[in-house]
Amino acid sequence: MKRPNLLVVFADQWRNTARGIHDPQIVTPNMDQFAEEAFSTDQAVSGCPLCSPYRSELLTGRRAVHTGVFGNCMTGYDMCLSPDELCISQVLKEYGYRTGYIGKWHLDSPELNSVSHPVSGAEGWDAYTPPGKMRHGFEYWHAYNAWNDHLQMHYWEDSSEKIYADAWSPVHETDKALEFMGSVKEQPFALFLSWNPPHPPFERVPKEYYNRYRNLEPDLPPNVEGERFDNQTGEPGFGSREELAEAVRCYYAAITGLDEQFGRIVSWLKEMELYDQTIVLLTADHGEHLGAHGYVGKHTWYEESINIPFLMRYPEKLPAGRNDISVETVDIVPTLLGLLDIAIPPSAEGRCLADWIMCGKKPENEAVYSSAYISRDIFLEAYKEKGLDPKRSGWRCIRTPEYKYVIEKGYMPEQIPRFLLFDRIADPYEMSPLICRSPWEQPVMARLHSRLMKHMEETGDFVDCVIPRV
Repeated sequence: MKRPNLLVVFADQWRNTARGIHDPQIVTPNMDQFAEEAFSTDQAVSGCPLCSPYRSELLTGRRAVHTGVFGNCMTGYDMCLSPDELCISQVLKEYGYRTGYIGKWHLDSPELNSVSHPVSGAEGWDAYTPPGKMRHGFEYWHAYNAWNDHLQMHYWEDSSEKIYADAWSPVHETDKALEFMGSVKEQPFALFLSWNPPHPPFERVPKEYYNRYRNLEPDLPPNVEGERFDNQTGEPGFGSREELAEAVRCYYAAITGLDEQFGRIVSWLKEMELYDQTIVLLTADHGEHLGAHGYVGKHTWYEESINIPFLMRYPEKLPAGRNDISVETVDIVPTLLGLLDIAIPPSAEGRCLADWIMCGKKPENEAVYSSAYISRDIFLEAYKEKGLDPKRSGWRCIRTPEYKYVIEKGYMPEQIPRFLLFDRIADPYEMSPLICRSPWEQPVMARLHSRLMKHMEETGDFVDCVIPRV
């Protein structure tokens, strides 16, 4: 019997609430319809809310701190997904799948790290990833490493010659996805489709989508306060609420554009009579603040950053409807393999949630974890100067249905740690955290601190902090 196909579609910087089903300002009819047909949860979190670390976790089922991709693969730093890491694509290829990857890869070291004038023409953080071990078992390849000009995108296949798109990148990539899926005949396919929008620059969106929102005065949540909105990792932010409002319009426009492309995919699968024979997962690498808590961008523990869409359809095994089971990124590989009845490699660190999802139940005392580490040159150099391990920086978080507890070390060596507790039920916009100098000051915080410390001990993912006893 032929195994089901697998299609994983994930967008970059798409927060969970940015869908019509959650926000009537946003037009996403195809995604909303899919949500009615699919298993879905509003409790999915990015294990490390940054582009490269997430992708390493998505493909390996291993935590970013263990893959070594704890920050973005960027110029000046030789960070990439090791060719020795075992990815789900390699497992599926061994089981007879025709594997494909389309879109943003961002797991290779930029070519400018090794040569001053790459033959491929790669600039900035970009790179041509040639056939071989660095593609991790993906046979079909139409991808780039990291480039953000969504209206003038380029790609590489099996040579160093750039291929230029003549359309907005999600349109072009969806064209290629349909072409790839249509070319696979006898064997099942496994395709990962990585859309870059709604990642900045927000304004690089087709006018046909922007025009739907050009007169919108966004109804922003109460945690969007003030007039200045900074990017906590150092990139430029917005200096006024009007600048922010314009970014929101563009962001919503991009999501509506993605919705249209997703609708094309679903229609094609139905037309080809493959819809019910394909596991379709729709998700994202991380969210976007859009002004919440005074931030734009990602890389924080706030829900706008870590809470991502997670919708998966396979009617043969998955009941439709919201389950709200807690999912983190490293759970995806074992869960997908569990649904496919394929042995989970021992290297995978996440949980197989297949049985829970199929029976429509949730584990007791469930908790998920998210982490972030320094990833910009100014922070990395500061740690290097002091001879400290940059992986022991940033923050660590445990998130339960009721609470979120965070140890914030920060991104500079001299920063003093903070301990934060959020009541997710009473304070859904996370505007009133309990902040303590020691987690032992408050019983709930102390309990969650113990669970988080146990997790860090089990995973070897420590953060530098001296905790005073009170």
